[in-house]
Amino acid sequence: MRIVIAGGHGQIALRLERLLAARGDEVAGIIRKAEQADDLREAGAEPVVLDLESASVDEVAERLRGADAAVFAAGAGPGSGVARKDTVDKAAAVLFADAAVQAGVRRFVIVSSMGADPRHQGDEIFDVYLRAKGEADAYVRGLHALDWTVLRPGQLTDDAGTGLVRLEARTGRGPIPRDDVAAVLAELVDTSATAGLTLELISGSTPVSVAVKSVAGN
Repeated sequence: MRIVIAGGHGQIALRLERLLAARGDEVAGIIRKAEQADDLREAGAEPVVLDLESASVDEVAERLRGADAAVFAAGAGPGSGVARKDTVDKAAAVLFADAAVQAGVRRFVIVSSMGADPRHQGDEIFDVYLRAKGEADAYVRGLHALDWTVLRPGQLTDDAGTGLVRLEARTGRGPIPRDDVAAVLAELVDTSATAGLTLELISGSTPVSVAVKSVAGN
């Protein structure tokens, strides 16, 4: 498969790129800064320098053409202000989804957040973030030209992955290592039977491949 990842230098994305490259997939990661390119090459991915906050749909679609799947794993990051929650967590996700439609890429996986909700109340930065992620999810779920899956991980940690997860429509809150989020994403991109599902993810007792097959109905 050829898989294009938005937010290619993110902590989850770099882990995902390593997993996909190791299994023989062709991976491209969209990054904002040219100096991040070497980290992607080291992970086995082709760096694509493109700023999703200023790029047009046509420009992004050109980078997506010929891909078998697209993964939106970009984020403004914990140190960013309110404005970038809208321009990255929402607007860049919408742009990437529109570009996937234009490029004819049906398989689309978006990394969201547990608690994401367009009707979430509050004015703190995290409240704005959850609203932005919820609005992005809602937009993607309304695109019938995409075979979308929304993944909502719990509290992200840098602990070593265990390969054991709980992946369901509703899991309740809990932690999840970034390693295991990446492992689940790697399974999801080529499990099109999970299209149309919004899934929560926390650490659990089920091996990743079994958990994905289970939600896919296998």
